[in-house]
Amino acid sequence: MAHSEAEFNAWIRRYHPSGAATGRVVCFPHAGGSATYFHPLSQRIAPDIDVIALQYPGRQDRRQEACITDIGALADRIAEQLLRLDDTPTLFFGHSMGATLAFEVAWRLEQADRKAPRRLVVSGRNAPGIARGEKIHQRDDAGIIAEVRNLNGTGLAILADTEILLLAIPAIRGDYQAIETYSYTQGRILQCPITAFAGDSDPRAEIKDVDAWRQYTESDFRIRIFTGGHFYLASHIPAIAAEIISAVDEMTSLDGARGPSPVGPR
Repeated sequence: MAHSEAEFNAWIRRYHPSGAATGRVVCFPHAGGSATYFHPLSQRIAPDIDVIALQYPGRQDRRQEACITDIGALADRIAEQLLRLDDTPTLFFGHSMGATLAFEVAWRLEQADRKAPRRLVVSGRNAPGIARGEKIHQRDDAGIIAEVRNLNGTGLAILADTEILLLAIPAIRGDYQAIETYSYTQGRILQCPITAFAGDSDPRAEIKDVDAWRQYTESDFRIRIFTGGHFYLASHIPAIAAEIISAVDEMTSLDGARGPSPVGPR
C-alpha cells in the first residue's frame, strides 16, 4: 500500500489543494513539459476547483525515471492512477501532446465506465487522426533545441543553462518520440463533449486541424481561437481560466448520474 501511495503521489500535483471543491480539472502537459506549467492556471481557479497537474516520468523530481515513449503505455499508467480519485465531476485539459494523451486516457476511462471526464478540453493539437509525420525526436540535441526555440516555449530560460538543459533534453526527446510515433486507432470516439483551443498563428496546429476534433465526440463541440503561437496560453491565462471555470460550472450543475452537459457552440 505504501508503494502504491508513493506512485500515486509521483504522478499527481496539487499546488493549491482544497477539500471543498465540487469540480476537478486534470491537466496534461505538453511534450517536455512538467506539472509546474499549470501552476498559474491552478492559482487562478483553485481552491473552488480541485486542480491536478500530472507529472510524467523523466523530468524535474522524476528525472531519475525513464521517460515513457509510447502514448498508449503512458495513457494506461495515467488512467490507472486517476481511477484512484473520488467521483468529483472532472474535466480533462491537455495542451499539445497532452491533448492527445488526455483523449486516450478519457477513452480508456469511458470504456471502463469509471471516473471518465465530463468534458475534454484540448489545446494546440491537431485532431488524433491527423498525423504530422515529424521525426524531431531523431534530431541531435541542437535540432531539438531549435524546435523548442521555434515554438517559443515558456521554458526557454533553460537554454542558457547547460546543466539544466542536459537534464531537460532526454524528457523532451522522449515525449517527442511518444507523440511522433502515436497512431490513432480508428473508431475511438468519446461520449463526452470536447472543447478545442487554438492559437491563430500556431505553426504546429492549424485552426482547421484543431477544429477537426469535432469528429471525435458523439456529444457537443466548441472551439475558441486565441491570438498567439503554440504557447499562446501564457498570454491568455485569465481567459482560459474563465472558460474552464464556466465548463466546470456547467458539469457540476447537473446530477452526476446524468453525465455530460449538452452544450452547443458559442
